[in-house]
Amino acid sequence: MFRLDERSHKAMYEQVMDNLKELIMTNVMKENDKVPSVRELSEQLMINPNTVQKAYKELEREGYIYTVSGKGSFVSGKSEIKRDPEKVKALLNNVGDSFRGLLMLGYSPEDAASLVQGTVMESLDSAKKKL
Repeated sequence: MFRLDERSHKAMYEQVMDNLKELIMTNVMKENDKVPSVRELSEQLMINPNTVQKAYKELEREGYIYTVSGKGSFVSGKSEIKRDPEKVKALLNNVGDSFRGLLMLGYSPEDAASLVQGTVMESLDSAKKKL
């Protein structure tokens, strides 16, 4: 269910967040499903409970989960997810950087755009299959 990579450049709490986001966005975990408790998940992943707690706090801040006192954390509706304009800008910059990188490798603007569009379409197909 969860995949953590100790060699990754990403912090463990970010990896926990990414795993939960993927489960939510691919409908493996649906709205109002209970999220594992901090203790359960930290034991399962063999990581510090503070790491899981940090991930949960950030997921709640971003709108992916909500907490009910004494009951635990649950998956929010997708409409509750907050789209951080800075993250959107950074991700779009990555697409632009990739496009410019292809140009620097000698691709024509049209061929580079076609490669980027093909990658986007493959990602869209993959996302649809997970839904």
